[in-house]
Amino acid sequence: MFYQLNLRLLRMLCFLALFVVFLVPGRVSSQNTDQEATWIWYPGDYEIWLSNKMQARRTEREAVLPPLWRYYSPYALVTFQKELELPEPDEVTLYTEGRFMLLIDDVLVHGRPKKFTVPAGKHKIVLRVYNQETLPAIYVDGTYLNSDNTWLTTHEDKQWIDENGIPHQSGTPWIPAGMWNFDAPDNKPSEFRLPTEPMGAKKTEAVGSGHLVDFGKETFGYVKLHGVKGKGKIALYYGESREEALDSLRCETLDHLSFDQAEASDYTVGQSKAFRYVQVQSDASVAYDSISMLYEYLPVEYRGQFRCSDDLLNEIWDVSAYTLHLNTREFFLDGIKRDRWVWSGDAHQSYLMNYYLFFDSPSVRRTLLALRGKDPVTAHINTIMDYSLYWFVGIYDYYLYTGDESFIQDFYPRMKSLMEYCLGRRNEDGFLEPLAGDWVFIDWADGLTKTGEISFEQMLLARSLEAMALSAEIAGDTEGRERYRSLADKTKEKLFDVFWSDTKNVMMHQRLDGKVVDDITRYANMFGIFFDYFDGEQKQSVKQNVLLNDNILKITTPYMRFYELEALCALGEQEFVLDEIRDYWGGMLDLGATSFWEKYDPTEQGKEHLAMYGRPYGKSLCHAWGASPVYLFGKYYLGVKPISPGYGDYIIEPNLGGLKWMEGKVPTPNGEISLRCTEREIHVKSDEGRGKLIIKSRTTPKTNKGTIKKLDVNAYQIDLEAGINYQISYKAVK
Repeated sequence: MFYQLNLRLLRMLCFLALFVVFLVPGRVSSQNTDQEATWIWYPGDYEIWLSNKMQARRTEREAVLPPLWRYYSPYALVTFQKELELPEPDEVTLYTEGRFMLLIDDVLVHGRPKKFTVPAGKHKIVLRVYNQETLPAIYVDGTYLNSDNTWLTTHEDKQWIDENGIPHQSGTPWIPAGMWNFDAPDNKPSEFRLPTEPMGAKKTEAVGSGHLVDFGKETFGYVKLHGVKGKGKIALYYGESREEALDSLRCETLDHLSFDQAEASDYTVGQSKAFRYVQVQSDASVAYDSISMLYEYLPVEYRGQFRCSDDLLNEIWDVSAYTLHLNTREFFLDGIKRDRWVWSGDAHQSYLMNYYLFFDSPSVRRTLLALRGKDPVTAHINTIMDYSLYWFVGIYDYYLYTGDESFIQDFYPRMKSLMEYCLGRRNEDGFLEPLAGDWVFIDWADGLTKTGEISFEQMLLARSLEAMALSAEIAGDTEGRERYRSLADKTKEKLFDVFWSDTKNVMMHQRLDGKVVDDITRYANMFGIFFDYFDGEQKQSVKQNVLLNDNILKITTPYMRFYELEALCALGEQEFVLDEIRDYWGGMLDLGATSFWEKYDPTEQGKEHLAMYGRPYGKSLCHAWGASPVYLFGKYYLGVKPISPGYGDYIIEPNLGGLKWMEGKVPTPNGEISLRCTEREIHVKSDEGRGKLIIKSRTTPKTNKGTIKKLDVNAYQIDLEAGINYQISYKAVK
């Protein structure tokens, strides 16, 4: 009996101990009533949950095609905590996604109250929320107590109870809550959907016993049938091309719908699709009046702009911007028909293009978090070695363009664990070499070898280690900073020792079984240019012997054309690059493209342009990596780029590339930089930061503001201040 009473008492003490003090490093104090309430969650969990849901929507002929890689899950139990001091009592309304427990000053509040009062004074509010179906989230709405990212969260309460029933803490990790823009209690995170707008068909024509509906351009959304009546079946065959929609046996996406209704009504298909054309076939016993669609999109502002004296380039910029927007959704997708997944290599390019079009930082953060997932790391991101490395480079670029230190501080532990996984897969020489389960992608290219040690992978590793050294410094990890900096230096040194050929003056592609193979490709050579790993002489050698050498394996995907043309622009070959853009992207427009493709080979004919992966319509005709002119025009023609985080300092080096004139805007974190450039005048204005305008002129320029400094023969600099309209007269060097 004594044992049973003590056991019962111990159980009671253990239960009560669940509600005692939570150890938190530091105090978050708030008397600010300006902060509006918003839904919050454990950081990164919503992005993981939403990406899981989104990527599982891909279908192929009505079969579900989820991603090929590991799915992570949000934490089912999350603790939220806030400490604050109230000048007066606060009436608080509480909303949660999930069942919850509420404590005020370590005292359990019985029941699950929707409203409660917090007295004046210092207080600690704790909510523990359980939700296995979606994810734990809270919305707290008071005059002073509001849910926002000043709340701290943990998924791992390391509280333990000793034999006397006394609770102890053992290093519970607390990090700021995650949030997006769910700023109303009825705007629940789990119910998020992108907005839609009605869109009518441009043309409908009879085809056999059915109809072919043309929406005029590549689009994305939900087909809507109007005035459906009768009993029978209607089949919808989708196509990014006319040929695909008409090929009912081999088109990649379709819907078979059944109806039984005496009264006419409208019907919207439940699953979104990517298409331009829809073939509609219906039983004689069922009829419909017309067909339209609901266009689904992410509402982002086109902050970047570009116009020039060449109408073809203007059209290419417009179609590039539209292509990127179609693929900018909950996350940055690779393509809207195929794969409808989040690939790290594709996303890395979308980040860069985004900085010159939308500057939508939340989309970048969401995508980075969705790709990273959680610990423990058991495979490369998307199972691809280079895609793990692109993830680090993406964070490096994110910080440069946005200056957002808090993101890096919050997620540095996830950066560190992924990097340690990558470092653990190096060989004895310190190089990455594919192990079992590693996919070395690089590019889609016939004849490209990917075994052994590849110079391109080591170059990405070096840049990733540089990103880690920078992030460690921001996160306050001094030891990590020194370690990663040392590893980066050693990796670069080894890279050049092994792969740089002193006889050919280029970077070799591969070492196999300890021997460098006599093979030169473009990949490491072009990355070495814009990573600024080569000296001036090496850059010129790479330009002549690799980039402008038709005997080197050519690139046929817009994916790697992005980097190839960037490298050439970085070497001052803007006029050459414009000709390449006219031919390559203009070639797609000549074939009727309304968005840019996954791959374009000008030697192909007819339906060959639609085929890929052994499937007649396997090629994506709306692929984000096809939108690179948005980035190139902003960075290398308007010439705007940050040189310190968040455009604290920036540089403008306009280059007409043979154009008569150009004008545009480049977005910055808190404004924009506007530029108009002709062969005789430059007009520039910035909203923030300290800038340097560097121009080449045959004569000494004149300016209405500021001072002109001569840098070199025909090279001049003008320091720019925010808010001033500068007008410079000069004579362009041709």
